[in-house]
Amino acid sequence: MDLGELAERERRILALERRGFSGPGAKERAVREELGLAPVRYYQLLNALLDDPRALAFDPVTVNRLRRIRESRRTER
Repeated sequence: MDLGELAERERRILALERRGFSGPGAKERAVREELGLAPVRYYQLLNALLDDPRALAFDPVTVNRLRRIRESRRTER
C-alpha cells in the first residue's frame, strides 16, 4: 500500500466525520450534496479508510474514535 497522502475525497470523508450532525438524515444529505456519493458507497469507503494507515496518520483522533465505534457495534451483534 502506498503510504503517500490521502486523496482529496478521502480527506473530505474524514472531515465530514469530524462534524456533528443534528437530526435524522442530516449526515446522509451532506454525503450526497457535498461528496456526491450514495450513503451506502460512502460507508463502504469510510470503512476501508478506517483500516488505512494513511488515514490514521492524517487524523488519528477521528480514525481511532470511529474504529472504537465500529468495534463496539461488531461485539454487540
